[in-house]
Amino acid sequence: MGKISKLFSKILNTVSTDIGIDLGTANTLVYVKGKGVVLNEPTIVALNKKTGQLVAVGNEAKAMQGRTPIHIEVVRPLVDGVISDFEVAEEMLAYLINKVRSDMRVLVSPRMLIGVPSGITNVEMRAARDAAKNAGARDVFLIEEPIAAAIGAKLPISKANGCMIIDIGGGTTDIAVISLNGIVVSKNVRTAGDHLSAAIVSYVRDQFKVYIGDKTAEDAKVALASISHTDKDKEIVVRGRDVMTGLPREVIVTDSDVKDAISNSIDTIVEAVRDVLEKTPPEVMSDIMQKGIQLSGGGALIPGLQHLLEELLQVPVVIVPDPLRAVVRGIGIVIENFDQYEEILIDNEGEFTPSLSN
Repeated sequence: MGKISKLFSKILNTVSTDIGIDLGTANTLVYVKGKGVVLNEPTIVALNKKTGQLVAVGNEAKAMQGRTPIHIEVVRPLVDGVISDFEVAEEMLAYLINKVRSDMRVLVSPRMLIGVPSGITNVEMRAARDAAKNAGARDVFLIEEPIAAAIGAKLPISKANGCMIIDIGGGTTDIAVISLNGIVVSKNVRTAGDHLSAAIVSYVRDQFKVYIGDKTAEDAKVALASISHTDKDKEIVVRGRDVMTGLPREVIVTDSDVKDAISNSIDTIVEAVRDVLEKTPPEVMSDIMQKGIQLSGGGALIPGLQHLLEELLQVPVVIVPDPLRAVVRGIGIVIENFDQYEEILIDNEGEFTPSLSN
């Protein structure tokens, strides 16, 4: 029966395809074997509350955010890097899988590899795996996102040389020290891009007495977020609702305001990195000091963060190429070379898989 099962698996793999998904809190990227990244959409879904049906997914749903009638609700199915609304996440995955399969005209359900934050619980892993299964995946494997980011950054994770990566995403910041295809020390901090936006909302409310929406805060973060000092202040006009009168009002927000707003969150990330370094074995620390810490994810693009980390940690910090796609790039490398990375993947039962060879 074992030989028959393997033969059947080989046949399925020839008529199906492998799909990798970077299921992020802010954005979901889909990689198809042999084709590369085919989808990059915000992790947002618009639902009709009366019928329970999907109205829009991704960019279309994001455009509706804050502008919907009462019967349409815009939902983010992931919070802090993990699935918070199982049914909506399942529908979103099914939509994305069907979109990819219809473009490729593949009839057999695909194998799927999903990136998950390091240190997530078995329940959270099961939620991601079950959502993918119910959405139409034949087999589901999981990979920890800092390992995927390290692979995407082309770090030599299989060698007996330690390397360290900080992946600042939308919902979580993953900090990991990796050696011999495994995590030596890691920490997952649920402080990342979304929390920076939320901090800007709170700051503008407290300082200017104006309530702004999440999208406005995100736009301010992208335009103004900076850790470094500049001679010329940058500023933008933000519009919202006056806390006292309830009437429309606009205020000018500068990069100094945004810096003050996000400072506590940045401090939390820095302390988490310091904590990981303190727990890192001396020999591995020596490797990290030589090679530097790799910085990936959207947070890597915050001006001045790289130099702040270098100054506070006394370790070189390097921003990986195209940091926004480091995780999906690593997932893609694994998808294209499944058998080479079998020991680092988590299989259908939530255990590290002993073999994925065909």
